[in-house]
Amino acid sequence: MQITTIGLDLAKRVFQVHAVDSSGHTVLVKQLKRSQMHEFFANLTPCVIGMEACASAHYWGRELTRLGHDVRLMAAQFVKPYVKTNKNDAADAQAICEAVSRPSMRFVAIKSVDQQAVLSMHRARDGLVRARSALANQIRGLLAEFGLIMPIGVSALRRQTPTLLDEAGDRLPLPFVHLIEDLLTHMDEQQRHIQAFERQIVQWHRAHPVSMRLAQIPGIGPITASALVATVGDPHLFKNGRQMAAWLGLVPRQHSSGGKPMLLGISKRGDGYLRKLLLLGAHSALLRIRHQPGSGQSWADRLLRRRPVNVVATAVANKHARIAWALMTEQCDYDPALAQVG
Repeated sequence: MQITTIGLDLAKRVFQVHAVDSSGHTVLVKQLKRSQMHEFFANLTPCVIGMEACASAHYWGRELTRLGHDVRLMAAQFVKPYVKTNKNDAADAQAICEAVSRPSMRFVAIKSVDQQAVLSMHRARDGLVRARSALANQIRGLLAEFGLIMPIGVSALRRQTPTLLDEAGDRLPLPFVHLIEDLLTHMDEQQRHIQAFERQIVQWHRAHPVSMRLAQIPGIGPITASALVATVGDPHLFKNGRQMAAWLGLVPRQHSSGGKPMLLGISKRGDGYLRKLLLLGAHSALLRIRHQPGSGQSWADRLLRRRPVNVVATAVANKHARIAWALMTEQCDYDPALAQVG
């Protein structure tokens, strides 16, 4: 029995293995407990192992690569069409085994421990930012019930709420005032945690030359640059910058048939967090262009005269993604003169 390809369906406790030989014939269908994983693959001749890029996939990718196997991760959406029957662990493992052998399959780079660590900080920071926004909206809504209307923005809310509470005086019940003060204290604590995570991310960013190079692009700072480096992993998996922009969901979604091309809104595929950062950075770059005409990317300045701001911001984010791919693959610095060519 010579196993050449394995489809491995991951889980927390029970793992499903589907193995085939060089002719594509099934030679092994087996369930493994978590405690059996290392021993089983350590005693196996090095082969190709396919897995879905899901929870714990990068950990097992590193572990099995260390044992000498060729581990390839795939997006779950590319594996699903190969499931022939109802969904179960055995059918999923068989589908993974078949998908990984396809010559046109696209694979996901296995992330290092360092990359996963910084992405964990990004996810924790993003969760706190969302919680802070929810808390700010709750405070704003509670104050509005008593006729106290707050301006837009978290900083303005934090700065003006104590003043409004003092001005309201006895018109507000004391328990309500204490409630708002407690919520503001909680929001300050969230802000301190956010700033602590941001300091750690910036420290990681400054220690990585590629991340520092990406921060040269207008509209991309340490947060976006570090997220790009940690998420993309190996930029050479993309043939060109356009493919990376498409992977991030920053290209039109196509719905063509009968020789009639039809392009819709952006596909919004890939990592939504990274796409959000690029779009926020694009809006930041456009603010400079709108307030200082001719000072930024001339093509974006011309586009602003005839297209909505959000459409232009998407175009700028797309171009930033393509420039980032070029800087990562060519290992060169950002050249503003080349970026202005539109």
